[in-house]
Amino acid sequence: MGLLSLAIWTPIVVGAVLLALGRDEHVRVVRWVALVGALLGLAVTVPLVAGFDGGSAAMQFVEKAPWIERFNVHYHLGIDGISLWLIVLTAFITVIVVIAGWEVITERVNQYMGAFLILSGLMIGVFASLDAMLFYIFFEATLIPMYIIIGIWGGPNRIYAAFKFFLYTLLGSLLMLVALIYLYNASGGSFALADWHRLPLGATAQSALFFAFLAAFAVKVPMWPVHTWLPDVHVEAPTGGSAVLAAIMLKLGAYGFLRFSLPITPDAAHEWAPLMIALSLVAVIYVGLVAMVQQDMKKLVAYSSVAHMGFVTLGFFVFNDLGLAGGIVQMLAHGFVSAAMFLCIGVLYDRVHSREIRDYGGVLNTMPAFGAFALLFVMANAGLPGTAGFVGEWMVILAAVKVNFWVGLLAATSLIFGAAYSLWMFKRVYLGAPVHEHVKALKDINAREFLVLALLALMVLYFGIHPKPFTDTIDPAVQQLLKQVSVSKLG
Repeated sequence: MGLLSLAIWTPIVVGAVLLALGRDEHVRVVRWVALVGALLGLAVTVPLVAGFDGGSAAMQFVEKAPWIERFNVHYHLGIDGISLWLIVLTAFITVIVVIAGWEVITERVNQYMGAFLILSGLMIGVFASLDAMLFYIFFEATLIPMYIIIGIWGGPNRIYAAFKFFLYTLLGSLLMLVALIYLYNASGGSFALADWHRLPLGATAQSALFFAFLAAFAVKVPMWPVHTWLPDVHVEAPTGGSAVLAAIMLKLGAYGFLRFSLPITPDAAHEWAPLMIALSLVAVIYVGLVAMVQQDMKKLVAYSSVAHMGFVTLGFFVFNDLGLAGGIVQMLAHGFVSAAMFLCIGVLYDRVHSREIRDYGGVLNTMPAFGAFALLFVMANAGLPGTAGFVGEWMVILAAVKVNFWVGLLAATSLIFGAAYSLWMFKRVYLGAPVHEHVKALKDINAREFLVLALLALMVLYFGIHPKPFTDTIDPAVQQLLKQVSVSKLG
């Protein structure tokens, strides 16, 4: 079994073992098995990074075996500089979520931990797939554990939120399935992405395919105006669910643009780029303004996620190396920062059982260590230089200015809005004298919570101060993708 298969199936197998461990009579064993499984999943990614040739744009660690031979479907895996770091991020966040839920989850612990580990393996499968049908199966399968996580451990309206999440994402994906079948027939019976990247297509076919892919990926990112499911889901999801949803699941949609929309339909991508840039700017500006008026901390961070992901799609559709690399860097940075923001809200919610901003105030007085972490993550969310939140956004703004000054200027306004809603929330929740008795009685973070936040803080600072190892690895794959997108495929 190759390294990529190990990265996919290690967490899935451990997750399946956890589901078989019975309900809550073996809680201690379940937690340790989950942690060992998550750490093994992360350990498998170490040789991927160590053995990766950062100067090559070719797919590496390739595995290929026939799967459904009648339809020419292969179990075909491989990674380049784009997918490498997304796989590492997925494995890292899984470890964080297992530790974060250690004492918080007390019922059906085996199902909770098992669902997260299975979800982790499925998401890594999406990032490693080089066969379109395999990609589609992994892409859709991620819905099942997430649906269960929201539906069982979520808030009072969890069933509504889980249903909305499932329905929105499934409907978009059905159009993608139609597009995959069309490309399968057009390519003479191949599901290999490499074959589709070379396939000549007419202008009308490209536009139709581009919008079919857009339906699936825009909902997942989520882009404005199909973002409305996200705040509802975040509010109802348990803390770990919100962290994984924001840190990784949203990236599945953005990753789809890089593997499908841009290289398969390059002419349509150029033709519809103004629309994509406009939708991205609406997400960056309008949704940033919507975030400002939120009274629920989770909703505020959920809307800020939509605004930050707007930078990702903006970077992809300005068609220069700085923008494309900036969009990918923003995906990774947002993974660390959004997970940290949701876990901070989870720390407060575990103690006070409220996400309403008005129920807090003066938290810094009773939880100084926690307040220091929260301030770092809020600054990163606002895009402060030296933190992960700055690097990708700055690259995308520079790339946008190269293309059109006004697009760059509009994108840059989000740094002001981001600072406004992030700092305003911090001021109301953490600063001032504690008014409420329950805030005066708060205890600072314990060793487990400190570990989780410290690991994320290290990554946020390392990524912000020294992003070169990431950008150097991403660069060859970005240049290769730009080369593909610059060549017309009109057949």
